[in-house]
Amino acid sequence: MSDETLATYKSRFADIDAQLDATLGESDRMKVKGEIITLFRSVEQQVTDLSALKDDIKGLVDKFKAQQTAASPSLAPQFTGDRPVVHADHIGASTFMEKGWSRLSLGDYDGAEAALTKAIALSPGDPQSEALLGWAQMLNEKYDDAMMSFQKVLMREPQNALARINVGYICLKKGIFGESIEHLSKAIRLDNDKKATLYAHFYLGLVYLEREMYEDAETFFQKTLVLGPNLIEAYYELGRSYWFNEQTEDAKETWKRGFATNKFNPWGKRCAELLAVVEAGGQPPKN
Repeated sequence: MSDETLATYKSRFADIDAQLDATLGESDRMKVKGEIITLFRSVEQQVTDLSALKDDIKGLVDKFKAQQTAASPSLAPQFTGDRPVVHADHIGASTFMEKGWSRLSLGDYDGAEAALTKAIALSPGDPQSEALLGWAQMLNEKYDDAMMSFQKVLMREPQNALARINVGYICLKKGIFGESIEHLSKAIRLDNDKKATLYAHFYLGLVYLEREMYEDAETFFQKTLVLGPNLIEAYYELGRSYWFNEQTEDAKETWKRGFATNKFNPWGKRCAELLAVVEAGGQPPKN
């Protein structure tokens, strides 16, 4: 809705409101009633049209995310969080939390961070808002801020496996391998969230790959693919582990399987690209 359209509706509203402040005869009351109904229906149609457009825009966001992922695939956990459970409040914190969740789902990490920061200011210590804020900061690569947010969550909810694997991922990105192993191993022991358990194995594989402990990396990537055979990046990384452990045929076969599993996935395409590189005499990237 344009500013001009909104101003027109507000003007019509003010005009009707002013008429109702006066003493009206029967015919004038019927006229005002008709104006109210017309205004309501007009605004209702605008809301319906805007809601439909909002859904269409979400489709544009999905297309943009797909192109962005194809151009630069990320190893960060995929945000697929359910809509938060909110409770009615008198200070508006839940409104900002839902807004933050919506922005986060759309990939607007700056907008999500702003809304969730407001939610926490209105309702300090809410673990849902703090966890969502951590996601926004982590996906925006603000790793120090995200670490603080997730640590606050873990202080209140030590069994929160998703928060724990996110801390493990952040530690991996910061090169704090010992602490990363500690958090990821704890998530596996908790085993109370399938997504967290899957990513904990995957990130432990990455930790050991970074440390050039290739056999340990292979073990965790293999377990990852048992738990989540559609996590195609695990084929890519398992192949690198085999290659650097001088198991070149195993590496090639793994990249072939990764591409065959999902030819349209960005990581499936990277498997095919890397296979072509090594078959032409090249080497996989070290990181």
